[in-house]
Amino acid sequence: MADTGKTAKLERRAAFAAFLFLAVFGYFWVGLNPFPDPNATSLSTPYGGTSNVLNQLIVIAMSAVVLHTVLQSPARHLLLRPYGLLICLLVWLLFTGLFAGDPSAAFRRIVFAILVCLCANAVLLIPRDGQQFAKLMCIGLTITTGLSYFGVIALPHLAIHQATDALEQSLAGDWRGHFGHKNVAAAAMVYAVFFGFYIAKAGQGRLGILIALSAGFFVLHAGGKTSAAMLPAILLLAWIFERWTGFGTLLLVGGLVSLNAMLLTAAMSSSFSALLASAGIDPTFTDRGSIWRLALSAIAERPILGYGFQSFWQTDALFNSGQAMTTWAVTAANSHNGYVEQLINGGIPALVMVVIWLVILPIGYARRALAGKNDVALTRLFLRIWLFSLFLACLESPFFGNSGPIWFTMLIAVFGLRLQANAGLVVSAPSSPALKASLDPSSPVDALVILKSR
Repeated sequence: MADTGKTAKLERRAAFAAFLFLAVFGYFWVGLNPFPDPNATSLSTPYGGTSNVLNQLIVIAMSAVVLHTVLQSPARHLLLRPYGLLICLLVWLLFTGLFAGDPSAAFRRIVFAILVCLCANAVLLIPRDGQQFAKLMCIGLTITTGLSYFGVIALPHLAIHQATDALEQSLAGDWRGHFGHKNVAAAAMVYAVFFGFYIAKAGQGRLGILIALSAGFFVLHAGGKTSAAMLPAILLLAWIFERWTGFGTLLLVGGLVSLNAMLLTAAMSSSFSALLASAGIDPTFTDRGSIWRLALSAIAERPILGYGFQSFWQTDALFNSGQAMTTWAVTAANSHNGYVEQLINGGIPALVMVVIWLVILPIGYARRALAGKNDVALTRLFLRIWLFSLFLACLESPFFGNSGPIWFTMLIAVFGLRLQANAGLVVSAPSSPALKASLDPSSPVDALVILKSR
């Protein structure tokens, strides 16, 4: 009887963990308002400022449950690592928030950003084992991908950009699914392709391939040229990284530096823009050049402190500035470059810490993970997501995006690479909740929970 009661208790815990996992995943990949009205006035609200009281309460409640659940786990010490760097970044953003136009709004957004990090890290620690993680991801992606296709078929006026939309009528015909914009939809579907490949390797072959193919087809119809072009490039780069890690690191760092240098130079130099135009390249990169010129001009005035976390774009101060008379870029929602956005948020110190957290440290994590004895398919998944996100950030602003799937999924990859770097092959005994480390390379990989941490 005692064993029966214990088994029932474990089953209830597993069911609750599955529910919580899907709830967190659904919040970021579907949201509280799927298929948003393309003519809603909220489309022009400030970056990071679309939250309402109900949304805030839901996030706080969800985060509290997530935190409580993870604190009951033997892996609780792995939450929000590395502590030191993240605490320094948090303190700096709080300090720069004092100089924002609306410090209280900046502080609220910082708190929200912390909760997003908590939820993304917890997604890796809540599942019982690797098999449950793969199955739950399969369920979540089947629902979200299917929802987008349902929208395209049954609600085309909401799921496909229209010429009658309040903003960006030129995107008419591009699929956006249940997301608010085709660029978000395209990036999310690229992630879904990566997840699909992983799910196929994890034992759900047909479903994994179906998810990958349907997501890839959606990317092509979303009109996200950046995401569509990057998908095969990232698969190739990840393949190189796995086999020749040093060369892959060189390609990654060199690619990020070169691409950002080219983009920002084109925005500031007319001669370089003309050179790109002569080569058949749009030197404005779909009119992002105007945004970058405005951003770089603003950064030059406050290079150390920045303007406070998510406190520059679409503010009254910017709308009423003298530049409002000379460029449309004052209406932009963000910098359309994640690295430039950190200079806007918190100046050079913020950019340095974010680059260390999201670029430099994960390079080391990836090298150790690929050299270690762990689930190679899981490491490959995190590697692909991480690489894609870093290059996407050259043309979009995914870092610290407090809603939507992009930043949340990138965080899963960054935290996941750190876990994989410190992981060994792990087995879970069916009759015991304790996990045992195994040095045998042939052992099954059944757990995401890491038994050692550096």
